[in-house]
Amino acid sequence: MWADVAAVDQLTPGRGVAALVGGRQVAVFLVDGGEVLAVDNYDPFSGAHVLSRGIVGDRAGAVKVASPVYKQSFDLRTGQCLDDEAVRIATYPVRIRAGRVEVAVP
Repeated sequence: MWADVAAVDQLTPGRGVAALVGGRQVAVFLVDGGEVLAVDNYDPFSGAHVLSRGIVGDRAGAVKVASPVYKQSFDLRTGQCLDDEAVRIATYPVRIRAGRVEVAVP
């Protein structure tokens, strides 16, 4: 099942938005090249739902978001924490249909 999140043209490249998908907070990002990626909005280091407000960038070829709280970075494609290999956040499949972003319901 898929949840409608927003129109693609409502997203700002390099910035995230939070959405409630299947009862979970999900952070959705439009990155360079028009790709849309979705991860948990929950930062396991601070315990806050803030990743959608993080800083999007690149580290060694990995598209990542840095938490706005303690600055740990997470790979937006795999969810792997780039600063602590023991930590990973969930990622969610995303599709674009008729100009709308849809995220798979967990």
